[in-house]
Amino acid sequence: MADIVDIAVADGRFQTLVAAVQAADLVDTLKSEGPFTVFAPTDEAFGKLPEGTVEGLLNDVPTLKNILLYHVVSGKVMAADVVGLTSADTVLGKPVAVSVEGDNVMINESQVVIADIEASNGVVHVIDAVLLPPE
Repeated sequence: MADIVDIAVADGRFQTLVAAVQAADLVDTLKSEGPFTVFAPTDEAFGKLPEGTVEGLLNDVPTLKNILLYHVVSGKVMAADVVGLTSADTVLGKPVAVSVEGDNVMINESQVVIADIEASNGVVHVIDAVLLPPE
């Protein structure tokens, strides 16, 4: 079974996320044993950010790293477990809000569009917006 990074690379919808993980020097971390739960924004999700944001972040590695770590939760949290939570502590140390609205699971203001992509070192949930940590 592929690890979280290999899944993101092979999928093709996460080119911006993969570039960001590489720029922030988090590839080895996300290839490590884990387990991790990653809320993975698609390229389309990154495209919703104001113009120039992604380029700016790729040149601001500390901020980029903080944003990426805000998308990672320690442990393997499957969708069935997520729906019972109201928040989850990220690796950054700041929690994300978890809510269920009808059939939709929301992480902060972002919707989970694909859940439970299992990896050798955790699980990936695809989200439709980039999570930005509180100031």
